[in-house]
Amino acid sequence: MSDSHGEDPRKPLRQPSRRLFLGLGAALGAAAAVPPALGGTPALAAPGDLAAEFPAPGRAAQAKFRWWWPHGLVDPAEIEREVDQVADAGFGGLEIADVHHSATEDLDPANSGWGTPAWVSALEAALARAEKRGVTIDLTIGPAWPAAVPTITPQDTAAVRELAHGVEFLSGGQEFAGAVPEPVVEPAEGVTERRLVAVQVARLADGASTDKRPYKLVADTVEEVTDRVTDGNLTWSPPDDATWAVISYWERGSGQRPERGPHTEPVSYVVDHFSTTGTQAVIDFWEEAILNNRVRALLKKAGGALFEDSIEMETDATLWTTTMPEDFERHTGYALKPYLPLAIQQDENRVFSFDSTTDRRLLDDYNDTLSQLYIDKHIKPLKKWADKLGLQYRIQPYGLQTDAVTKAAIVDIPEGESLGFKNLDDFRSLAGGRDLGGNTILSSEAGAVYGGSYSTTWARTVRTISREYAAGVNQAVLHGFSYADAPGAQWPGFAAFTPYSGGIGYSESWGPRHPTWRHAPDVAGFFARAQYLLRTGASTVDVAFLRQKGYAGSGFGAAYFSSTGVKLGWTHQFVSPRLLEVTDPKVKKGRLAPDGPAYRLLVFEGDAFSGRATTMPLETARRLLRYARDGLPMVIVGDWSAPEAPGVDQTDNTELAGVMADLLAQPGVQQVATRDDIADGIAALGLRPAVSYAQSSPLLHAKRRDKHVELYYFANGSDTQAVDHEVTITTEVKDARPYALDLWSGQITPIVVHRVDGDRVTVRVRLAPGASSAIALAKHNLVGDGRPGWAVVSGTDADDVVLSGGKPVVRAAEPGDYTVTYADGGTDGVRVDKVGDTVELTGWTLEVEDWRPGASATETDISSHELTLDSPAPWTDLPDLADVSGIGRYTTTVDLGEGWTGGVGAHLELGEVTDTFRVTVNGTPLPPADQLTRRVDVGPHLVKGKNTIEIEVATTLINRMRVFRPDVYGGAARQKYGLIGPVRLVPYGQVEL
Repeated sequence: MSDSHGEDPRKPLRQPSRRLFLGLGAALGAAAAVPPALGGTPALAAPGDLAAEFPAPGRAAQAKFRWWWPHGLVDPAEIEREVDQVADAGFGGLEIADVHHSATEDLDPANSGWGTPAWVSALEAALARAEKRGVTIDLTIGPAWPAAVPTITPQDTAAVRELAHGVEFLSGGQEFAGAVPEPVVEPAEGVTERRLVAVQVARLADGASTDKRPYKLVADTVEEVTDRVTDGNLTWSPPDDATWAVISYWERGSGQRPERGPHTEPVSYVVDHFSTTGTQAVIDFWEEAILNNRVRALLKKAGGALFEDSIEMETDATLWTTTMPEDFERHTGYALKPYLPLAIQQDENRVFSFDSTTDRRLLDDYNDTLSQLYIDKHIKPLKKWADKLGLQYRIQPYGLQTDAVTKAAIVDIPEGESLGFKNLDDFRSLAGGRDLGGNTILSSEAGAVYGGSYSTTWARTVRTISREYAAGVNQAVLHGFSYADAPGAQWPGFAAFTPYSGGIGYSESWGPRHPTWRHAPDVAGFFARAQYLLRTGASTVDVAFLRQKGYAGSGFGAAYFSSTGVKLGWTHQFVSPRLLEVTDPKVKKGRLAPDGPAYRLLVFEGDAFSGRATTMPLETARRLLRYARDGLPMVIVGDWSAPEAPGVDQTDNTELAGVMADLLAQPGVQQVATRDDIADGIAALGLRPAVSYAQSSPLLHAKRRDKHVELYYFANGSDTQAVDHEVTITTEVKDARPYALDLWSGQITPIVVHRVDGDRVTVRVRLAPGASSAIALAKHNLVGDGRPGWAVVSGTDADDVVLSGGKPVVRAAEPGDYTVTYADGGTDGVRVDKVGDTVELTGWTLEVEDWRPGASATETDISSHELTLDSPAPWTDLPDLADVSGIGRYTTTVDLGEGWTGGVGAHLELGEVTDTFRVTVNGTPLPPADQLTRRVDVGPHLVKGKNTIEIEVATTLINRMRVFRPDVYGGAARQKYGLIGPVRLVPYGQVEL
């Protein structure tokens, strides 16, 4: 194992001064050994696979980066270096994106923009190097987002469309004579053509105002007068003296361009995502401009996924597609035109109204049509095309009011995002689609922080992603990794999202430009192990929460479960009516989708997005009735005596009421009046979560099951509160024994202290704020051949019983007599004779690598500082270090005296640290340590007499950036860098049983 200087990455670098090139040259960073490739199946082929693969999962399980390029202004040699940097650090892939929000100079889109020969040549270099290193390359579908190509203009039907309205009011019998009303919303730049779709007239309701939107119309007075329009002119007289509206509807291109262009020459325009014409424009451009024979061949070997960002359609008018009237009628069964005023929007607000109920129903039908069009005319053809290229199709399926839950089932890899999602329930929405769709991966655009450039810590990033893992995520695509340089970039190199509009932008540009990159392999190992576990076997969830609309990114939670149930151990996901129709899961032995998430309970209430109106599609109600008759327990919230079908068509309501009445009469269905009563309904069904806590807890978890083992991932969802309590697991593994899986070191150890009561296993979970861990329940021995040779300990008044050298030992922080109780009721008494006092470590030598701007944007000068400290303190409090960023190495010696024997050990507690750290004891580098717990067992490495302890800490760059570019970063607060402490050796005694 070596870094770019050929040195042990854990060995301190002692040179007093040197220069570091962050790109376009040598890269600093620890090179990780390339582990063997992971198989393509998430199931364990044999009982020993987990023990063999978990310590060093293969590339397929490793986290990825978004890789931001400044067009094709990239050097093939640097491209290869950056692939190496990512691979050496233990990450498994890169997603190429043409993103350069920070650019201050022209990037020459004509010659180097997205899709040009220069860009394609760089793509070839990236794919070729990725193939050699065993990593994958994902490709964004266009320049930035949404999907766009330079081969269309807003005048083409392949471009994204809008419907702009015009309106003129007549009163007192006034005649309309002249040109039909012009659009209220001005066309965007580049939009030069328009088409008149319709002209309608309608009477305003009595008392309605023409000064305030929405304008209330009388529904049965809407009349189309398009056939009276000649050469753009209309003559029409109202039938009475009331106030009437003459409404025109104009189709035109919206003129939307991808984010922060130009990316191409000619300019790219966003395609129509609701038509085959728009989708085909994307495919045609790739086929003609990008996919040469070499790229095609390399994609088969190193290609990962075709990626599409969230649906961010921007128009001040109404989102439209040319065939919308026909598509709408085919989907809903009725014509759109009589209700067309209700579809009209201006600045994302309704313009016309009939009444609140009809307005809502029409808008629901309109959005539902958009959902279906997006699936049928965009997702399905792109997925089919990507498959032919050897790529998976990964998208962020949310945006607009469309059914993201269902789209998550149809694509290969759905993705959410740390920044845009409001809570973990947004991830649980996509997880429901993934699991019912039979897919394996839920991805996250992970770790972005607004205003966090160069100040976002790995600790914060790990904490954020750890919680997402508990909500179903099992692939982190980190945001992000910037190419080294670009015109106008300043030290420490090109960063795609900072500066951003003159200020601090979005984090982070990870890579060798950061001091913490030296420790990145430790973090990468954590991600890989967690993701390996969370892709093994099948996701298993307690509750399917049915929502009438499959939105994601809304922040809407699940009644009771999000606020209360999850704190008691319940797990839940969201499903939608369309998702159930598309995936058609069955019920067996009281489980919905028994081979998938195996939900044990289904819960629904009125439509949370429409004031909890008791709406339900008739086909969904029939499906729910079948589920209940087949034995799936349900809790139904609210009064469903008069349910309504969603949308304008209400002809199913009578039959719907009968089906719902039958459903409520089923013995396994509990109806409760309010959300507050859900717990009572669950209790009446006699259900409990598969993993339960005796008290309310911030502990989050996810479960995976395989025929050989059950896996449980735990994360502390609190930033301030530690978790320390028992957890009771209901298992289907006979004679199961629990094992702790260390996500940082890869070590698997038996959990000696646990209780078994039939199919329930109780263990104790201890987690620092933000930390995470994993447990396996297995019948076979995960750490050796045959059955374990140690007895099950059901309880002890000591601190713990652990295995040491294959033998159980009692550990205690205080001397005294302790009792161990076995599963058969027998007991043993042990005595811990002596335990030393806690020692606060003092007398430190601190060597600091001070990272400063070098001679170019990608070059870093490193100078050194050496200090002597009584106790650790923030760099901001130390002479000459207030504005320093870099790497600090703290060394101290502690004399443990002659009495230190094998019966005594100690934990090293680091206290506060910013940001990453590594520990060396008596010259031996310790395995990667939990960066959030910051507590390391050093007992096996300590000796009697003098011991040397070294702690290496790496920082962010913000303190240096504050003084280097005060115009951008000067407003950021200084971070408290380094080893802040207090640092203590906390001894423990241990005695063999």
